[in-house]
Amino acid sequence: MIDDSIVFPGLGLRFDFSPVAFKIFGLEVRWYGIIIAIGFLCGFIASTYFAKKEDVNPEILLDVAIIALPFAIIFARAYYVIFNFKEFKDNILSIFAIRQGGIAIYGALIGALLSTYIYCRIKNINFFKICDVGVHGLILGQAIGRWGNFANREAYGYETDLPWRMQIYSSEAGKRIEVHPTFLYESLWDFLIFLLLIFLRKYKKKEGDMLGFYFIFYSIGRFFIEGLRTDSLMIGNFRVSQIVAALCIVAGIIIVSRNRRLFFDKI
Repeated sequence: MIDDSIVFPGLGLRFDFSPVAFKIFGLEVRWYGIIIAIGFLCGFIASTYFAKKEDVNPEILLDVAIIALPFAIIFARAYYVIFNFKEFKDNILSIFAIRQGGIAIYGALIGALLSTYIYCRIKNINFFKICDVGVHGLILGQAIGRWGNFANREAYGYETDLPWRMQIYSSEAGKRIEVHPTFLYESLWDFLIFLLLIFLRKYKKKEGDMLGFYFIFYSIGRFFIEGLRTDSLMIGNFRVSQIVAALCIVAGIIIVSRNRRLFFDKI
């Protein structure tokens, strides 16, 4: 029998639980989905709090969230499928089997931003103002959501002997291995960014600043953490998420710099 426990031997911690929380009429409800839902709810509550400070109607945020959620799921899946098509080419219908796993946070981010932009254009609302409120909830939701990867025993890194290493069973290796808990690295990094964004609000100059700061700081952490993971989507020898992270860092710097006219006064 496979030992599916999660152990942190250097910290003396052991977790024995199934990825499936419970079943309803034979349908599995996994901890992954529950944790993602909790992250979404907490993120929405956080964004609503900051919306009141920015004089943004919380009902607008509710509309944005309702519209963005399906877009985020579709784009998260599409992103994963596009850059990992070899997994689906022999069974195209498996593309729709999202319950079997296979989504990407950058795809979700693209979908959410696109749907929000379309909504703001239709309603004649300042897109960047909505984003500046939304990123607080977004990064908090990401910080919580990463624990869904913990429950699924996925998104871990290379083998290591560091004191905080995580020991799990690897179906690929056919044995238990000790690895970087990269889900934990990103969760802690995201919580730090959540606090950092709150601090940086006092230095906001124009709408879009908080979105720019989010792009910069989240993507810096993601770039380095992605380098430790064993499940990265690849383009040749390059990790897709590192490429996207680098582009987001550049985009964030441009937004923040332009709002302050840094480097743009001579253009």
